[in-house]
Parts: sequence; C-alpha cells; structure tokens
Amino acid sequence: MADFPGALRAQLAGRVPITRAEWEARPAAVLVPLYRANGEWHLLLTQRTHTVETHKGQVAFPGGRAEAEDESPEVTALRETEEEIGLPRDQVAVIGRLDELLTVTQYRVTPVVGLIPWPWDFTLSTAELSAVFGVPLRWLADPANLEIQHRQPLVPGPAVPVYYHYFGEYTIWGATARIIRNFLEVAGPLLGI
Repeated sequence: MADFPGALRAQLAGRVPITRAEWEARPAAVLVPLYRANGEWHLLLTQRTHTVETHKGQVAFPGGRAEAEDESPEVTALRETEEEIGLPRDQVAVIGRLDELLTVTQYRVTPVVGLIPWPWDFTLSTAELSAVFGVPLRWLADPANLEIQHRQPLVPGPAVPVYYHYFGEYTIWGATARIIRNFLEVAGPLLGI
C-alpha cells in the first residue's frame, strides 16, 4: 500500500478507542433497587448464603452473570432479580445505569438503577440468599457510617481504597460498596445528602 500512514490515519480517526484489560472480563449486571419507605429513600440489598460457590455470606445487590440470550445489562439485572428475590421484571421501573466496574474476580459489572414497589413480599432463592434488607440512603451518605481501609493491589502500585459500611449485622463492602459510593455521587446532590 503506497500511502499506508494516510490509510492508517483514516482508519484510526473513524473508530472510538476502548479500554482493554489484561484479561477478558465477563459481563454481569446488578439491579440497584431503590424504594421509598417511612418518608425516606432506601436501597435494597441481599445477603448471600454460606453455601453458594462464591462470595459466601457477602452482601450484594441482586444480579449476576449475563447469559447469551440476555439482550442488555437491564435484561440481565431484571432476570437475576426475579430469580433471586422473586420480584417480577414488570414490577421494576428502570431509570438508568451507573458506571460499570471491573472486579478482581474478572467481571465487568453494569449497575442498573430501578424503582421497586414497597412493601413487597419477596421470595428468596434459598440456595443463593439468606436475607434481603433495606438501608436508608441518608444513613449510607453519612460519613460516620463509612470506613475506608486500604489494601495492596494484586500487582505493584498504590494502595487501593476498600469501602465498608457496618449496618446492624451486615457488612457492606467490595463491589457493592463501590456501587453505593457511585450511586451517592450521582444521587446525593439531588437529595441534599
């Protein structure tokens, strides 16, 4: 090709660069369920059983790995929510997405925010979940309820912040706490918290 640099310039100008990790991150999605109770906005969370294969006993949002037939992260989040807590898809009003995040377990998680009815009689998948509970946004936004620890990364580099909320018997940390921090960055100013 006579004008390879010119052709390459045109080729590069016509594409949007993406970020590539050193591994193939598997797609997943979670629902960030938002509801109003007692005059306050809450997020609904679940606690995983101690018998599941991964993340034993951890607090999480309903969700999981994308299946081949899932057309979008919203479909994944709603399907997984229905499977895990028995909330039918048509009862969730999807209002948008938060920032995607990469996890150390090699997932690319898309958080999908949705309004859910309250109260609701949830039916938990007892093979996966031991509890479902709500946390007021105002409580999550209070700096007194946030602990930040630092861990060394898997590869040499600066320490990584790890966020913790201790809500009664529940410890909220890891990807779930990171999603909550992102949610509060977006929603906090709207609520004055």
